[in-house]
Amino acid sequence: MSDFRQLTENVLVSPQLALEDIAAAAALGVALIVNNRPDGEEPSAPQGDEIAAAAAAAGMNYVAIPVGHAGFSEPQVNAMIDALEQAEGPILAYCRSGTRSTLLWALAAAKQGVKPDDIARTAARAGYDVSPIRAMIDMLAAR
Repeated sequence: MSDFRQLTENVLVSPQLALEDIAAAAALGVALIVNNRPDGEEPSAPQGDEIAAAAAAAGMNYVAIPVGHAGFSEPQVNAMIDALEQAEGPILAYCRSGTRSTLLWALAAAKQGVKPDDIARTAARAGYDVSPIRAMIDMLAAR
């Protein structure tokens, strides 16, 4: 059962994808799946290679930008910006609950010049709270 949540016109986030969610994403026109979950984090969940294969079979691109317990890094933010800029259609990013995907999107958006209050409102509309990384959002937006 997919739980895709819309952040922007072209960015959706989701908790862990099941293989059957790939068809639902394709039906919505998703062009790129972004995996923010490290392989092995939940061994019973489909791992990155399985999601990548299902995405390819459905005509979608796939990229892994894993975010583990160490938190967020600038290379991860830059990789998300690259994914956002290079996707040829909507993006679906996923992790265990959708939170890490939302937070990584928020950091990328801030670095791209989106106002922090707008980022917070967008995330909140989708049911996510960016307050744990608000200082990082503010810092990136101020650059």
